[in-house]
Amino acid sequence: MHLGFSTMNTPKDPDPRELAVKLEEAGFDSLWTGEHSHIPRCRTTPYPGGGELPEPYLCMRDLYVSLMAAAGVTTKLKLGTGIALMMERELFSQAKTMATLDLLSEGRLMIGVGVGWNREEFENVSHIPFNKRYSGLEETVAATRALFRDEAPEYHGKYIDFDPVWFEPKPQQAGGPPILFGAMGPVGIEHAARWADGWMPVDVAMPDMTADIANFKKRVAELGRDPEAIDISVVAMGEVSRDLLLRYRDAGATRTIIGVGMDNWDKPEMVEPLIELGEKVVPEL
Repeated sequence: MHLGFSTMNTPKDPDPRELAVKLEEAGFDSLWTGEHSHIPRCRTTPYPGGGELPEPYLCMRDLYVSLMAAAGVTTKLKLGTGIALMMERELFSQAKTMATLDLLSEGRLMIGVGVGWNREEFENVSHIPFNKRYSGLEETVAATRALFRDEAPEYHGKYIDFDPVWFEPKPQQAGGPPILFGAMGPVGIEHAARWADGWMPVDVAMPDMTADIANFKKRVAELGRDPEAIDISVVAMGEVSRDLLLRYRDAGATRTIIGVGMDNWDKPEMVEPLIELGEKVVPEL
């Protein structure tokens, strides 16, 4: 099993360049960061974690610029979007950014995607109905894959429709970087099993990770896909320990992504101890 590290990537967090160097030296395989382009001040959507929306959501840096900065100071570290809100960006511009990042990082990009939870944020920037966002994301991913893969890509769906275009240069990874779906509910898990290159469950939302991974692999096989070819990257949101990492390894995770928990998002001094823990455990994974 590989070990990744996730950051909220705010101005209070370590500079992604400094963080990336430390992670690569410590044996981590990947750096992950998510995105919120904005947060509406008038919001009725409740925060999924309960209570008030944590302040770091209000000041996240751009994920692609940050990952490119991390790429420039490393040679092996994979660069993950965890998660990219693909439907909240213009399709062609986003695909160009992803392809360029993959090229300039020499094929190190991994694309974690999600449907988003903040209805007001979503509706500010997307024409897709909020209650159709799972099928909307499926189309967005399919259209992006066509841009990455085809010589004269075109796509004709319910929400996305374009005739053949030139889209160059392609990403370095043939067919494009792997796309992992961060989803925990039944609908999202079914989508991940059906069309994603990987699944990114958050452990605090899954009651039994061992059983959940086994059930996911079973569903992948039922759909005629090879479960061993599907990346399973567990996002650990609670307290991280050696035993936890070994348990997820034994459960069949491809990777566990650790990071400073929600209670400590504004405490950069908590990052170094986590990296030191990861460095000690990596040889056992």
